[in-house]
Amino acid sequence: MTTMRSEKSNTHRAFGASFVAMCGLALGLATAQTVPSYAQSSDGDQKGPWAMFKFGFSAYKSGRKDEALKAYRDAAEHGHAGARWKLATMYASGDGVKEDDYEAFRLYEGLVNEGAAPGTRDETFIAHSLMSLASYLRRGIPNSPISADPLRARQLYLQAASQFGDADAQFELGRMYLSGEGGTTDSVQAARWFNLAANKGHVGAEAMLGKILFDSGKTVRGLSFMTRALGKARDPEVHWIRALQEEAFAISSEADRRTAIALAAQSSGN
Repeated sequence: MTTMRSEKSNTHRAFGASFVAMCGLALGLATAQTVPSYAQSSDGDQKGPWAMFKFGFSAYKSGRKDEALKAYRDAAEHGHAGARWKLATMYASGDGVKEDDYEAFRLYEGLVNEGAAPGTRDETFIAHSLMSLASYLRRGIPNSPISADPLRARQLYLQAASQFGDADAQFELGRMYLSGEGGTTDSVQAARWFNLAANKGHVGAEAMLGKILFDSGKTVRGLSFMTRALGKARDPEVHWIRALQEEAFAISSEADRRTAIALAAQSSGN
């Protein structure tokens, strides 16, 4: 099957927008500083990690990534989970610093090992750190001690999918169950996880659920799921979802196609 997405973009892209929005709301109209005064208060006492993180976020948004990197490091050393997550993503993507997947892995691993108190915003960082670790373990990190370990990757996706209800983790877990990657093949489990993700609006999961239904003989229902997913898909998912849907349509009868299209339009509210 066509490659669905790059592992890194699958891990970081969706969370990046919500992270910026969350921090922007918390910071309000914070003014960019020209000197790193976040480290000390007016009486010379060291400020807390939140102040360091605020400065890092402000510097990052202003394009001063060297200052942001230092501030995030300081905040991370003082236990700020958001700073550690942001620092890890910068290393993972080479954003303002030389790309270093192993360093990113170590930061994500530290977050996961420490965990977060239930109900706190830090749980979000743990969930996405689990996703990143799973992505790395799925393929390994060249020139590092991290070898490919699909079994461990599946376990981490399972943790993110079940403990945090992460739709991307549910989708990736479904893919692994469907292909047998990292363990046994189980189309029933795959369909279960795809269904959970699809109910959260994950179009890739909806398309894959449609494929499972189609392959199991539920032609019209499967076609309708794939058609509905295609109608909602955007780059880069739209390309592989279109290929999936067109392949199924090519071997279906005209009557089944028409019925599936009508069902997809009805369920989409069109």
